[in-house]
Amino acid sequence: MKLYLIQEHFGIDALTLAERDVPKPGHKQVLVKMEAASVNYRDLLMIAGKYNPHLQRPRIPFSDGAGEVIEVGPDATHWKVGDRVLGTFFQQWPAGRITPAAAKSALGGEIDGVMAEYVVFSEDGLVPLPEHLTYEEGSTLPCVGVTAWHALSTGGLACGDTVLTLGTGGVSVFAVQLAEASGANVIGTSSSDAKLARLNQLGVAAGINYRTFPDWDEKVLEITDGRGVDRVIEVGGAGTLGKSMKAVRIGGHISLIGVLTGQTGEVNPLPAVMKSIRIQGIFVGSRAMFEGLNRAMTLHRIKPVIDRVFPFDSVREALHYQESQAHFGKVVIRF
Repeated sequence: MKLYLIQEHFGIDALTLAERDVPKPGHKQVLVKMEAASVNYRDLLMIAGKYNPHLQRPRIPFSDGAGEVIEVGPDATHWKVGDRVLGTFFQQWPAGRITPAAAKSALGGEIDGVMAEYVVFSEDGLVPLPEHLTYEEGSTLPCVGVTAWHALSTGGLACGDTVLTLGTGGVSVFAVQLAEASGANVIGTSSSDAKLARLNQLGVAAGINYRTFPDWDEKVLEITDGRGVDRVIEVGGAGTLGKSMKAVRIGGHISLIGVLTGQTGEVNPLPAVMKSIRIQGIFVGSRAMFEGLNRAMTLHRIKPVIDRVFPFDSVREALHYQESQAHFGKVVIRF
């Protein structure tokens, strides 16, 4: 089988296309023929050596993939040949609170990922692919879909709440779709008027171009009559968190997810205290959360937004495209 490896050197162009024998599933494992995978910002960091400079190599990258079960190992009873499945981001986080063991079971990081034609999974590390989705669409769910679901479901999103999303990457676009399906009002930001128009088509009530309005937090307060939003899907990190704290209402909730503006910086915590803001780090989610997401996707017939689909032999090109931040929604690789 063909697969990609992070080997001696980090970097997109150092990613190596290699060949290995097709693996055999062991005790309570299943073998999946991969049909599609999607690109995450985390994949860029991992391949560049910025996520974990001490990553054990060689390592198969990518966490998100969809495929078909083609072989069931001894004592594996959850799946049968022909099932369409999705791998969970964390292979050992079934439900409840995250544990150190669960945190070390992330695909494409501590353990090999899905950028291979055939992948062995724990039978507990899979969920069914919703029937209304293609493999390409399903491959977008494990990381950003579950992350958006976790962020919105924590504390209970109520119909009529106002949600602020930042940018038009995978998590933010999924959050728009899920929040809109839940009856929330959504305010979205982008540096592109064209992307804001696409957000409007997805149900965003108000869009803010943060290049036109650098103080976008003030614009959010204007739109909400000075009250602020109930929730912020915060993917920027240190560069945007200060403005998010100004934009959220007293007693509001900020789901801290990404570091798109960088991994260092100082943020004044005083507004969080004075406004009684709840700031929660969101690290993807459990299998139970994934199953909840899939129920919502099926009930509302939600289709993930895919920007471009690349062939398997163009993985480097797909990564460079993701890196350019030109995408709206998800970048996918078809096997």
